This record gives sequence, C-alpha cells and structure tokens, in this order.
Amino acid sequence: MKKTLLLCFIHGFKGGDDTFGNFPEHLRALVSHALPKVDVAAITYPKFETRGDLRECIGRFREWLQDKVVDLEVQKGTPSPMIDPSVRVILCGHSMGGIVAADTVLAITSEQPISNAPEATTFMFPYIQGILAFDTPYLGIAPGVVAHGAEGHYNTASTAFGAFSEVAGVFGWGASGQDKSNKDLKKAEAPKALPAAGNTKEAMAAVQSGDAAAVPAWQRWGKVAMFAGAAGAVAAGGAAAYMKREQITEGWTWVGSHLEFVGCLMRGEELKKRLVSVVKLEEDHGLGFADMFTTLGTAAASTSGKVSSGLVGEQRTFCVLPKSNARKLFIKQVNDAATDETQAHMSMFYPKDNPGYYRMSEQAKDLVVRWASNDWYESSTGEIGDMEVESEAEDQTEV
Repeated sequence: MKKTLLLCFIHGFKGGDDTFGNFPEHLRALVSHALPKVDVAAITYPKFETRGDLRECIGRFREWLQDKVVDLEVQKGTPSPMIDPSVRVILCGHSMGGIVAADTVLAITSEQPISNAPEATTFMFPYIQGILAFDTPYLGIAPGVVAHGAEGHYNTASTAFGAFSEVAGVFGWGASGQDKSNKDLKKAEAPKALPAAGNTKEAMAAVQSGDAAAVPAWQRWGKVAMFAGAAGAVAAGGAAAYMKREQITEGWTWVGSHLEFVGCLMRGEELKKRLVSVVKLEEDHGLGFADMFTTLGTAAASTSGKVSSGLVGEQRTFCVLPKSNARKLFIKQVNDAATDETQAHMSMFYPKDNPGYYRMSEQAKDLVVRWASNDWYESSTGEIGDMEVESEAEDQTEV
C-alpha cells in the first residue's frame, strides 16, 4: 500500500490561511521529491479565532485533524488504521501554532501510555511523526522584543514633541518672552536614549507623594501601567502611550478577550514543563522535533538602541532560547532584511522579505526527510504519485 505523509500547517495568534504564503506547497514539493515511496500532502488548518481557552482550541484542532486523517485512511482502504496507520503527520506550527501542535501531541500520547516497547507507539492516532515549529516561543517572548520596540516608540514620540515645542516657540504659545522660548526649546530637545533609571524613580516618587506639578502628564498616567507589570516598557514608551491613551482604552476589551489564549506565554513553569515533555518524547520515542527561530542580521545593526542593547544584550531573537540540552533542537534562521524582531517573525515565509527563505526551506525538508526515513517509509509500496487532499475553503470561527 502506498502510504501518505501529511504536512499539517497551523497558524499562530491572529494569523490566518495566508500566514504561510506558498511555503506549504513549496515544502511539500521538496519532501515529495526526497521521499518518492510515499504520497506527500499538505493542508493548512483554516483560520480560527485566537481567543478563549487554549485547551478548547486544541480540542477543536485535534478533532479536525482526526477527521482529515480518517478520510485519507478510508480513501486508501487501510485495514487497521488504529494499529497500523498508512498516514503519518508532521505538524508545522508558526508562533503559537507550535504550542497548539505540542499540546496536541501531548494530549494524544497521554491517552495512550507509551511504554519502552517500540510497538506501543503504533497506537497513537492520529500518528504524529514530528513537530516542526517556526519561531514558536516555547519559553516565552524574548525581552528584546519589548525593549527595542519601546525605545523606538519613545524616541519617535520625543522627536515629535520637540518639533511641536519648536513651532509653539515660534508663535509665542505659552511663552512670556524670547528667553523663555529659547529655554523651552532646549528642554524640548529629543533625548538620545531612554530616561535614566534614577530620573524615573524620582518621577514615580513625586507621583506617589501627590506632587503633580513636578511630574509630566505622561509619567503620571504611566504609573497605572507600571503597576500592571510593564514598568520598563512604559518608562521607555510613556510619551507615546500617553498620546495614544484613548485608543489604548478603547482596545482594552479586545486585549482582554485574547489574553486567555496567549496567557500560556506568561506562565513560566508551564512553558518549561511543556518543552521538557516534548523533548522527552523526542529523545525516548523518536518523535521529531525542532524549532526554527528567527534572529536579526545586517539590516538591524544600525537600529539597536544603546539602552535596550545594554538591558537585553545584542542578540535579536523573537523567542527566548533554552540553555539546556534542548538548545540543539532550536535552529537559527537569520533574516538580513528585517529591522526588528516582530518583522522577522511575521515575514519568514516570504522570500522577498526573508533572504534566508530558501535555506530555511531546505533545512525544513531535511528534517522532515530524516524523521520519516524509517521502517514505515520503507514498507510503503505502490505507484509513485502525489496524494490530492481536498482544500479547506471555509473558516473555523469557533475556538
């Protein structure tokens, strides 16, 4: 029987069917050429609402995947798909999609205890051959994503404020004379970096003592957000935050409705436990696993702020990287065109925005081929050809 290797792509937070561009078909063609004894198919999980309980999202994805695999098994006429499936799956998740993939595998394997006997793994259904993650923050989002972004917003807002003050001085707004205008202009000059920690502490002390006249308005308003757990970011971007306070207030409902979905990124012990569990499956039971993480290259060299670099170091990644033996499973993908971490994270599947796209594609192909080169692959027989899978046109609107 001709067997099938199914590449299943899962987008991340606020992603959609277009997250991966043409990458699924590109990777399918590469793998199909390298593994001619099996049919290789690629499907993408339809757009779904990235909010609500993550466990519910995983449950719905698992049900959808199971239906797709069952359809393929019926089409193949597999005698015993639960015992000896003809379809094996590679879960390819981008960003939070990689966490959905990991939790799906852990849920499946927890229902069917895996012993040390190799034959026990054949009871996994659907049978997951590997998890190929793309920039998935298994240990959280790197501090540099916040620090570098906050400094950029602060400097932009400060420059705008300086320009406004200069115009005001020309027209004499708020000034009693030329000397006062010149003095105000000097005060309004844009700072070159983040405010010193000591100045921020003094400002906060003045807020707490009730001396409102001694503290700029943005710092007074920023106190609320600081006590919400974002002290460094708000201190850096307080001016910009104050200018956008109405939009931020209006968007708070939207943020709250999605925090539950991404809340797992804030639970450090849960993140560590998930990664340890997946690595154990990789080491003990042959589950393929890798996370291809982005890092900035030459285009970002001139955009690194002095203060943010001092706080988080020079390495510009979207994901926190492990320091344990699991680090060998994280594969660097340098993007020499992106100027910030988020841009690199979102553009990794588009050749025009990611000069390393084709190298990444080859590395992804090599991983899939290595994971699938086993007895299951060697036992595949029949006419060589590509399996056609019905595409998904409708959207999944429920979590």
